[in-house]
Amino acid sequence: MQILSSILFIALALVGISFFAINAKKIYRNIKLGQPVDRTDNPSERWKNMLFIAFGQKKMFSRPIPALLHLAIYVAFIITQIELIEIFIDGIFGTHRVFKDSLGQLYTFIISLIEIVSLGALIATIAFLSRRNLLKLPRLNKEELLGWPKKDGNIILMMELVLVFCIFTMNGTDEALFNMGASHYGTGTQGSFGFAISQHLGPAIFGSMSEGTLHILERVGWWGHFAMVLAFLNYLYFSKHLHILLAFPNTYFANLKPLGQLDNLQSVTNEVKLMMDPNADPFAAPAPDADAVPAKFGVSDVQDLNWVQLLNAYSCTECGRCTSSCPANITGKKLSPRNIMMKTRDRLEEVGKNIDANKGSFVDDGKSLLNDYITPEELWACTSCNACVQECPIDINPLSIIMDMRRYLVMEQSAAPMELNTMMTNIENNGAPWQYNQMDRLNWKDEN
Repeated sequence: MQILSSILFIALALVGISFFAINAKKIYRNIKLGQPVDRTDNPSERWKNMLFIAFGQKKMFSRPIPALLHLAIYVAFIITQIELIEIFIDGIFGTHRVFKDSLGQLYTFIISLIEIVSLGALIATIAFLSRRNLLKLPRLNKEELLGWPKKDGNIILMMELVLVFCIFTMNGTDEALFNMGASHYGTGTQGSFGFAISQHLGPAIFGSMSEGTLHILERVGWWGHFAMVLAFLNYLYFSKHLHILLAFPNTYFANLKPLGQLDNLQSVTNEVKLMMDPNADPFAAPAPDADAVPAKFGVSDVQDLNWVQLLNAYSCTECGRCTSSCPANITGKKLSPRNIMMKTRDRLEEVGKNIDANKGSFVDDGKSLLNDYITPEELWACTSCNACVQECPIDINPLSIIMDMRRYLVMEQSAAPMELNTMMTNIENNGAPWQYNQMDRLNWKDEN
């Protein structure tokens, strides 16, 4: 029986991990569809960013209440992996609490710590569910979260509840079994594991149950813990909770330049240098390939974005801090920086499915990120204030996508708003944004 259990455990683990690996490969493929960009400079600063922002949750604490609740779940997620390692060893080799004899009192301390942080995670999860569904916080109930995004947030929280209940069921029933000398750890030996919560919870809730019932419930908790971990791992691909994994590379590869510094299009820079440099030889450059596709200025679809921007889209937590701080959104404009990232990810997923369906090649589907997913109205509502970038807890940059798509509208489609077109015409003709002759520019000095 134990051999069959081990075979089943190994089979489920292999299937679950393989399925995750297949989906992880798709995500990596989709991110690499983006244009190249060099983010290997200043590695010490990048490691520091990752340590403090992703691992240390530094930017979360601009809003203390959700930060503390998130920290409770985050700490529990990290520490419970210790118990998961033991479950994997026990599942493969048919042992039970394999670390207890070798670690002794340290084992009791570790499992007690896991129980304490799991209780904190339970409280935090209930609080998050209440904030979403009872208190209905505005940033968690915006229009872009209706439908699947709202369900996704609730599903992941319910999975966390089930996982915590599995932990306490497993430990509580094992404690009750150990009290009566029937635990798999030491059959015939009575005592207590001494775990901080289950040593009290076990006898109180499960103490009156029969030995057979306790064994069943202990296995339900143990297998439930394992199954929920595999389910959670594979659910990540379909969920905003990919940030659990991607927040670390996302903060490492984040833009280190000052927030107000925008990148120039290199193709435009080269053209300007060629025009402005009196010593430049326009015939020195190699002749262009007659069959080459002309360079596109700006972004109209996800393939035009760079790979860091696509990583940003997959890393988005949909927390809405960016949108709740956006002055355009606050004043009723259509723009939502969170929605920009969500739509970018949706389009990227659509492109990825297109590639899968056509055996590795993208077939034009007549759609694009611009217009089909993100409208010019949203793009031109942006004030480029960088509030969204500043507020993001994992350094996502919605503004870079907005600015690149604006560039496409202006440089490829000449589709800027009338006010901007008037300003640019005035600069071209008059050398100033205002509509008056250059000869009149100094008239103000004669007014006194």
